[in-house]
Amino acid sequence: MFLGRYGVPRPSAIPPLFSVLVFLLLLLVPHAVAQSHFDGDRAYDYARQFVALGPRWPTSPGHLKAEAFLRDHFRHDRLEEDAFTANTPIGPVGMRNFIVRFPGRKDGVIVLATHYETNYWLRNIYFVGANDGAATTGLLMAIGDRLRAQTAAGRKLPGYSVWLLFDDGEESITPAWTDSDSLYGTRHLAAKWERDGTLRRIKAFILADMIGDKDLDIQRESRSTAWLVALVRLAAHKYGYDRYFFQREEEVEDDHLPFIERGVPSVDVIDLDYGPNNSYHHTAQDTLDKISAHSLTVDGDVLLETIRLIGER
Repeated sequence: MFLGRYGVPRPSAIPPLFSVLVFLLLLLVPHAVAQSHFDGDRAYDYARQFVALGPRWPTSPGHLKAEAFLRDHFRHDRLEEDAFTANTPIGPVGMRNFIVRFPGRKDGVIVLATHYETNYWLRNIYFVGANDGAATTGLLMAIGDRLRAQTAAGRKLPGYSVWLLFDDGEESITPAWTDSDSLYGTRHLAAKWERDGTLRRIKAFILADMIGDKDLDIQRESRSTAWLVALVRLAAHKYGYDRYFFQREEEVEDDHLPFIERGVPSVDVIDLDYGPNNSYHHTAQDTLDKISAHSLTVDGDVLLETIRLIGER
């Protein structure tokens, strides 16, 4: 057989059977590439079901439904319910974080977090928070499905353990966001994990917030840990998603701060530009039609690749 340039057989020398095999391989490769992407449609469907529960502000019936929804989805996983009482401007309020653990081969933990509740102070406008809580809840649920498949039959993830955190009480109880009236779930959990030594095991805290937006434009959050931001950027570049990430920088008060303050490497992956002039944020217009499966595919691809890259450090 005569080899052409780069060791490829000349067309005239390729046997018929070899030609058929090459043709079949070319047909299969695009399909394999398509299947390698995260299932944003599944994440969107979970978000749709979550939105259908209605508003889920603490003390509401919808909040109890949201808890039951998460509890049922992860009933066969290593699920911990972290119930606590928050001191709020309306008095003591019962809240609940959900932590789902998937074991890895390396000693250490990556926490991937989102909040799942809606604002108490928006309880009179039927605020369902499709992007602000539901989209990333659906995203983490679908990521959980992927991690569950990878750890079935006693297998472990190739890198660090991954813990999915669905935290409660990110939103303030009153419209006047303050250090004491906000981030209830993560402030409680970061302090708890600091006391019991868990915090020392956390290699990275990754927060996903408001990234289901059809017009995806994720800002670089200025207090996030630089090397983690760089890994997110690298993960986005791998998939050709550069245009969706870090075109501008902004400081955001969010659930990563209680961990940043305790020295845990943390990154807030957030799109705080929702609708024209951010006009959908914290309004009744934050509805399911404003989010997309495509954005959730982008998010899932990048977050899973970031987790992989952290595991290789």
